[in-house]
Amino acid sequence: MQLDTEDRVPLARRLLDVVENDILPLTEAGVAKGNKIFGAAILRKADWSLVIAETNNETENPLWHGEMHALKRFYEQAGHPETKDLVFLATHEPCPLCLSAITWAGFDNFFHLFGHADSRDRFAIPHDLKILKEVFGLEPDGYRRENAFWSAASIGELSCDAEPGERAAIEARIQSIAARYADLSATYQAGKAENRIPLN
Repeated sequence: MQLDTEDRVPLARRLLDVVENDILPLTEAGVAKGNKIFGAAILRKADWSLVIAETNNETENPLWHGEMHALKRFYEQAGHPETKDLVFLATHEPCPLCLSAITWAGFDNFFHLFGHADSRDRFAIPHDLKILKEVFGLEPDGYRRENAFWSAASIGELSCDAEPGERAAIEARIQSIAARYADLSATYQAGKAENRIPLN
């Protein structure tokens, strides 16, 4: 997906809006049921309007990662748009399962807020990096973020060329959202022994 330079910062702001206003409330409810903190959303490229937002639902099915659950719900909608016309947003850099699902679904892009290292270090969920290493022999950041199927970028990368004041405002907003995720992560970690998620 090619982005005009002038669209990068507005898209970063819009993606943060979706994380904060659409995904996080779902994730708060999901964590209360014992699910992990990962969520996803699908937006239209034309106007960045929301098509669907979802969150992790591994307590129902261990395959319902945030991205997988969003795709499930997306394909359950009658008359859903073509994926070539859509933007895929993941709160956390997708695991190998979700990377593959995004690819098989035909998206040419995805954006994420937190990286794999954040999942491991900030949120104590190391499985993404461990699977990339153990199954595929890849070191952190070892997969191709630009390839024949899609391009990937973090929300922070979208704002790297912003004016200093704008970039500082985006970074402050990311840190505020990160604090909310840290609280949710602490709740999940405290109760994860009681759920039946295989890789909890």
